[in-house]
Amino acid sequence: MEPLTATFEAWRTHALGGREYVEALVAPEHRGPSPALAQALAAWPGRHYWADHERTHLVLIRPLGTARRERWLLHGALFALTVVCALGAGAVLAGGWTPAEPPGLAGVVVGGIRFFEQLGNSGWRDLVAGWSFALPLLGILLVHELGHYFAARRYAIDASPPYFLPVPPNLSPIGSLGAYIRLRSPVLDRRQLLDVGAAGPLAGFVLTLGVLAWGFATSQAVEPGLAAARSFVTLAGEPVGLGDSLLIAGFRHLFLPGAASVHLSLPAFAGWVGAFVTGLNLLPLSQLDGGHVLYGLLGRRQAAVGLVTLLALLALAQLSWNWYVWVAVALFVGGGGWAHPSVLAPARPVPPGRRWIGWASVAVFVVTFVPVPFGR
Repeated sequence: MEPLTATFEAWRTHALGGREYVEALVAPEHRGPSPALAQALAAWPGRHYWADHERTHLVLIRPLGTARRERWLLHGALFALTVVCALGAGAVLAGGWTPAEPPGLAGVVVGGIRFFEQLGNSGWRDLVAGWSFALPLLGILLVHELGHYFAARRYAIDASPPYFLPVPPNLSPIGSLGAYIRLRSPVLDRRQLLDVGAAGPLAGFVLTLGVLAWGFATSQAVEPGLAAARSFVTLAGEPVGLGDSLLIAGFRHLFLPGAASVHLSLPAFAGWVGAFVTGLNLLPLSQLDGGHVLYGLLGRRQAAVGLVTLLALLALAQLSWNWYVWVAVALFVGGGGWAHPSVLAPARPVPPGRRWIGWASVAVFVVTFVPVPFGR
């Protein structure tokens, strides 16, 4: 520490959650940084960043003790099961495979067992037909979670690898409940929270754009009257209408101008799901990605935005009951509230040069949000 502290006017250190944090006021002659400070930072066994635009306040973080052993076998098994379930969902959407009927709400476990029994008997080869749905969808989910993971690592936050949540296709039309990572050490300030919260949706959104371009280029316009919704997929022989976001409407008009209705190809539906999930995650509630982003931008004022969002979703639930489910999920994730919990240093604002990340996330939310997800 001595080469570093020699360049500081003042500093303080504290340890929490297996991390040491050093917050320093850099001496004027070493801001920039000076060669002496740059050399000391290169030798620092952790991460660092400037907390303000003028480069006067420096934050350093390093882990204490030995690194945690990850449960790679569990992560790999969950991902492998999710691949199988997503392939099954894609095969069902392609019309090439019919899974065993689920035994009802009380039989989720039995439904999963029936799915894998059916695969063991004759269905493994049939799953291949679902690759053009499973591959882009899981790619979007993986890129989203890796965005969070690497942003957390940038700040030496202890983050788990992604946990994927498989669901058999006789219980879910997409074969998954998504994925998540766990942050196992505290978030220091709003800059860290903003960067980690925004990295996932922004990374996944970029891939979603490519998937949608592929998907709409291979989708098919249908005659008026054959489907009520502007976009739809076929599930068990029946059309299922899909709601529009600004993004989906834009791609439809770009690739199939004037089409009354569009039967989405498998990659187009994967892109629709990816965009829809991005919009859900960016709702500015509790500890969803959007809650992280808004708390980073606005601090405690996020609570007011969260309350307005909650009331708006309850109003939308009169048009689509699905919003009741998502309100319940968001409140559960947030421990029963819509306000984001405080970070360790809530008074420290996000530097102006990084606030664009938050506003870019807000723009992504605007173009991906679907007011009525499923049509008639």
